[in-house]
Amino acid sequence: MINQELINPQSIVVVGGSNNVHKPGGCIVRNLLEGKYAGELYVVNQKETNVQGVLSYHSVRDIPEAEMAIISIPGSACPDVIDVLANEKNVKAFIVISSGFGEETAEGAALEKRMLDIVNKAGASLIGPNCIGLMNVHFHGVFTQPIPKFHPEGVDFISSSGGTALFIIESALTKGLRFSSVWSVGNSAQIGVEDILEYMDVNFNPGLDSKIKMLYIEQIKNPDKLLYHTSSLIRKGCRIAAIKAGSTDSGKRAASSHTGAIANSDSAVEALFRKAGIVRCFSREELTTIASIFTLKEVKGKNCAIVTHAGGPAVMLADALSKGQLNVPLLSGPVADELKSKLLPGAAVGNPIDIIGTGTPEHLATAIDFCENRFDNIDLMMVIFGSPGLVKLYDAYEVLHKKMEECKKPIFPVLPSIVTASPEVKSFIKKGHVNFSDEVTLGSALSRVINTPKPASTDIQLYGIDIPEVRRIIDRLPGDGYLLPGDVRSLLSAAQIPLVEELASTDKEELLDFARRIGYPVVLKVVGPVHKSDIGGVSLNVRSDSHLLLEYERMIQLPGVKSIMIQPMLSGTELFLGAKYEERFGHVVLCGLGGIFVEVLKDVSYGLAPLSYEETYSMIHSLRGYPIIKGTRGQGGVDERQYADIIVRLSVLLRFATEIKEMDINPILATPKGLFAVDARIRIEK
Repeated sequence: MINQELINPQSIVVVGGSNNVHKPGGCIVRNLLEGKYAGELYVVNQKETNVQGVLSYHSVRDIPEAEMAIISIPGSACPDVIDVLANEKNVKAFIVISSGFGEETAEGAALEKRMLDIVNKAGASLIGPNCIGLMNVHFHGVFTQPIPKFHPEGVDFISSSGGTALFIIESALTKGLRFSSVWSVGNSAQIGVEDILEYMDVNFNPGLDSKIKMLYIEQIKNPDKLLYHTSSLIRKGCRIAAIKAGSTDSGKRAASSHTGAIANSDSAVEALFRKAGIVRCFSREELTTIASIFTLKEVKGKNCAIVTHAGGPAVMLADALSKGQLNVPLLSGPVADELKSKLLPGAAVGNPIDIIGTGTPEHLATAIDFCENRFDNIDLMMVIFGSPGLVKLYDAYEVLHKKMEECKKPIFPVLPSIVTASPEVKSFIKKGHVNFSDEVTLGSALSRVINTPKPASTDIQLYGIDIPEVRRIIDRLPGDGYLLPGDVRSLLSAAQIPLVEELASTDKEELLDFARRIGYPVVLKVVGPVHKSDIGGVSLNVRSDSHLLLEYERMIQLPGVKSIMIQPMLSGTELFLGAKYEERFGHVVLCGLGGIFVEVLKDVSYGLAPLSYEETYSMIHSLRGYPIIKGTRGQGGVDERQYADIIVRLSVLLRFATEIKEMDINPILATPKGLFAVDARIRIEK
């Protein structure tokens, strides 16, 4: 639980505070004092009577009542101290810096549980243990540096890791990013990332609270809770960027050794973030760059103007934007000619707009004004202006400052001369701006922001799927394992997923009759083995009765074969659709092109079931192979609407059949007559 005593305590006791500012307890006292904490401050230190000018008590039993306790003593002593503070001194909020708990040993886990039981029984809040603390506009309850500037409109930052939080703050400070609060949850004994988001969501005040959230997460304990509150905050006007660490095997080992976290499947995380509308990041620099983007006016389109006095950075930025599916449109015609006439000889206006190295602040202002008022096909501006040594940068940055306040279109400042023009850049940042010193990092980050979908609808629609029939099929299945073809067809039929006509049999005459009825050529596949192709269990282009009988005799003798399946030989674009159940997350749905695209290039997109049509189209459009689906170089495209329809229906089926742990439909064949599921396998655990 999070209470007001944790957010804005009127009195704080530091247990373990000292005069040694090279130890955590001493640092906490120093940071509280330097942060101008306005409430009552007490210190408990067995050996000191005065700690940094603050009266020190020798025992927690001697202090007056206090609202918050920040504890920095050996872990083994914490439960007894907390017991006294909670039950005798009416402390309602605890920040436990100490380590030696569940992140290390079983004995430590028992200590942590005892401490948590005391806090919960007293109805108090607990941050930690094994954390750096909490700091906000009211107090700096941490033992670390740096302490960022705090402002109500700054960023709320929640981190699973204290050390990583500091490195992220360092990255943010170089950009001019301000903070509203910094939460380090450590072991999350009581309060984790999801709980803080819940508090921010339930108590959100649009007139007072920060609308930007940064998250560094090592363990998602409650995906549903995270999804609900992040998407709710985003719908209320907030913007959220997050790193989820521990996605790879080596990353999982690092996360486990650090805080005892167990990393979740990366595909599930990707799907969860997409559904919530969270912008996913993969580095500290990317996280703070995206948070800095959030501080500027919201981008309403994808058409970018680049204003620069140096050609190379502009070209690199244009490349980064294009790779991220943003546009750098050509500027031409009478308006472009008029702009060129107002710049120095040698300037270029085609986009990038290069005012050249001798361009003045007045030329910069003119270029910005044209992008704002005259070029209708421009949605945003990126201004690259460093130190060519020919103009007064203070004047140029003053122009940029005024234009960023005046213009309705967002302006992204790229001021790369952070060494040679350090005073000028710092002056610009002090006016409340951020700076993106690297243009390619900015271009890539902005692309990620714009291409992140909005939060998905939480409404579940059935789209005519026969849920009772789905449950009847699942419930009557005898046990675990891969389903027989007939059961697979029954389930997919209940979801109204179009299926290729087929027959599975051990009777040669039945197979021949089927082939004659649908017409040659046909395909034969073995039933039983999971990987049919690996054992020669697929025969394509069977064109006659004699050919069919020959292949039947060969295939029926392969190991593990229970029967032979026959289908018409269709041709078209191969699509892939799959799903995997992830504990706590639910079903992750994967879609993409079939064949080499899924097997070698791993070109798939992820979504969390159930999916809306808006989510599904976003998944399809994000595929690298999407131009093939759309149709390219004279080749006809795929019926995108039908593909989306199949994906949505499958996701709803999965929502009501959690026993399905794995599913592949590979391929779905896009033919001139429509899309058909050709081969599918489903594994269940009841």
